[in-house]
Amino acid sequence: MEKLLHTILQAAIEAGEAIMEVYMTDFDVEIKGDNSPLTIADKKANTVINKYLETTNIPIISEENKQTDYSVRKSWDRCWIVDPLDGTKEFVKRNGEFTVNIALVENGSPILGVIYVPVVRELYFTNAKGTSALKVTVGEKYTIEDLIKEAATISPDTSDASIVKIVGSRSHLNDDTKKFISEVEQKSPVEIVSKGSSLKFCLVAEGKANLYPRYAPTMEWDTAAGQAICNAVGVKVIDNTTQEALQYNKENLLNNYFLVTL
Repeated sequence: MEKLLHTILQAAIEAGEAIMEVYMTDFDVEIKGDNSPLTIADKKANTVINKYLETTNIPIISEENKQTDYSVRKSWDRCWIVDPLDGTKEFVKRNGEFTVNIALVENGSPILGVIYVPVVRELYFTNAKGTSALKVTVGEKYTIEDLIKEAATISPDTSDASIVKIVGSRSHLNDDTKKFISEVEQKSPVEIVSKGSSLKFCLVAEGKANLYPRYAPTMEWDTAAGQAICNAVGVKVIDNTTQEALQYNKENLLNNYFLVTL
C-alpha cells in the first residue's frame, strides 16, 4: 500500500503540472454529450495518470477513459477511480478551484485517496493504511518521501459549533440543497461556505465546514478520493437512498444524492 500511495501522489502532482501548462494558455473548451466541458488539460492529465496506474496492474475507471463493461468490472475486487481534472467548470472560469482526484477502491469502498490542487500546489491524501488524512504544500523541488514526512494531519471539527458551516458549490445550488439548508437553519445559525470540485470534501475533513449536502448529480470519479479522505478522518459520506456509505464500481457509475457529515 505504501508503494501504491507513492505512485498516486506522484501521478497526481505530475498531472497537476500538465494541467497548469494548459491553464496558462488560451485553451479551447469542448462540450461533451452530457453538456459538461472538456479541455485538452483533462486529456493530458488523464494520459499522465494512466501511465502511472497501468504499472500497478489494477484496473482503472477514469472519467476520460472508455468505460469497461460491467460484465467485466463486476469481478474486480480492486480498481482505481480517477477524475484527472475535477471541476472543469472552475478551470474554465479560472478561479483555481479544480483538482486531480485518484482513489483506490476495494470491494466498493475507497481505501486510499489523493486530491491535488494544482494552482496552490496543495496535496490532500490518506496515509497508506487509510486511517488518517494529511495535507502538504508541494514545493518546486520535492521528493514523495519528504512530502509524506512534512505533511500535517487534518481532522474534522467535532466541537458543538454555534454556527453550522454548510458547504455549497459555486456551480450547483439547487432547490433541494436550499431546502436542506433551511431545515438546518431552523435549529442553528448557518454559514454557507462556497467551494468548487472535490475540495468540498476536504473542507469537512479538515474542520473548515460541518456538512456537505450534495443533492445534484455526481459520478463516482467526482467523489471516490474525497470519500477516502473523509473515511480516514471519521467523516461519513452517506447515500441518501440507502442510508449507507456511497458504494463504488456500481453498474451505473452515477451516484445517488449524498450527505457528508460527522
